[in-house]
Amino acid sequence: MENMSIQELQHIITEDLFFFEKDPKADLAKQDSIHSAEVEKPKTLPKTVHLPGATPPKEELKPEPLLVRGKFEKGILVLHEEARLKPEVMEMLVNMINAVGHSMNEVGMLSSAELEGRTLAELYDLNAHIVLKFGRLKHPINALPASDYQVHTEKETEYLFADALTTISEDKALKGKLWNTLKVLFNISKK
Repeated sequence: MENMSIQELQHIITEDLFFFEKDPKADLAKQDSIHSAEVEKPKTLPKTVHLPGATPPKEELKPEPLLVRGKFEKGILVLHEEARLKPEVMEMLVNMINAVGHSMNEVGMLSSAELEGRTLAELYDLNAHIVLKFGRLKHPINALPASDYQVHTEKETEYLFADALTTISEDKALKGKLWNTLKVLFNISKK
């Protein structure tokens, strides 16, 4: 190994190597210089030698942006507790969106599972104008000071928090409560 060249050693040793020249007189003066070496800082750092084939430092991985289901044309975002909405619950949601004068093309949807581990900043990056949150979500949006079935406005976004869509679909009183709040949110007057 002592007769190997640097090119041959690079295949065996993968860490950075540093070479320091040794001064033969340094051994004699070592005892005297121990005290002064503690006081003085080195003026230059040793050169770092990068060997070809060595792996570069890993870059921090950025999470993928949130992928909203739907066309999300008008910035209406529906956040729901359920992983998948049953057909009858989806039909209720479509009817509800149509009743407030919008279509499902204007809506984007995210489930609690899709939001888990994501930050509030990532949700804000979607630039939703209206956020309808149904049920419990594992997300920091729960920290907003919004009461259930009340419209909450923060900056340029309006929020409506309500029970889970499945729960609302099974309870006529909750449907009525949601409808009354949606009329306020979407500025729908009685005809």
